Amino acid sequence: MQQGLTKTRSGGSKTGGAPDRVYRQLRERILNFDLPPGASLSRNEIAENYGVSQAPVREALQALEEDGLVLIIPQSRTLVSQIDVKQLYETQFLRVAVECEVVRRLADAQKSETIERARTILRMQSTLEGEMDKMDLFNELDRSFHETLFEGAGMSRINEMVRRKMGHLARCQRLELPVKGKMETILRQHAKVIEGLEAGDAQRAAAAMNEHLSGTISRVEKLRGDFPDYFTDDEFQ
Repeated sequence: MQQGLTKTRSGGSKTGGAPDRVYRQLRERILNFDLPPGASLSRNEIAENYGVSQAPVREALQALEEDGLVLIIPQSRTLVSQIDVKQLYETQFLRVAVECEVVRRLADAQKSETIERARTILRMQSTLEGEMDKMDLFNELDRSFHETLFEGAGMSRINEMVRRKMGHLARCQRLELPVKGKMETILRQHAKVIEGLEAGDAQRAAAAMNEHLSGTISRVEKLRGDFPDYFTDDEFQ
């Protein structure tokens, strides 16, 4: 990859600069389905829309390809990738293993500042329950909740690594979020994680996190049935 996206502060792409700006904004549009699976990406149009040259666009698309979110066909075209089912389950395995360990460590360490920050984010999320037009903000707070736990455990770089790999899973979560009761379920599960942390009960906190992280993956087949064009045809073994 070109130099503009190789030096990092927390993994992923370099903060600041045209390549990073294009990468982050395109990634967000893909995760929000503004650019759905199969959408064609024109480098010329992207460069014009973002007011940059071809070089930052090329670097951004290469980073998105590493994330699994775009497919670059040499000398042909660039497409938004379908949700890869195999990668989806692999990412889920990694995320559960890492995040359950994070909350175990936090429960043992009893870091009151981290717990209070997580509870503050939960209160902010709660004000958005049922507000379908505020899903982007709800999602942003959801990411902040998990980032806060990683930071408290001193694992911010691991969080960035996992986040970079979560594109397929994040899109599934986005498809599910408008479902009635989904926001309420997330809020309840976040609360259970915090309760485990406050009790200093590592096993309880990890069990709550495992439950929280397992919801979307358990309904992947339904999502595939509802949005068949968005997913690969692979079967997870």
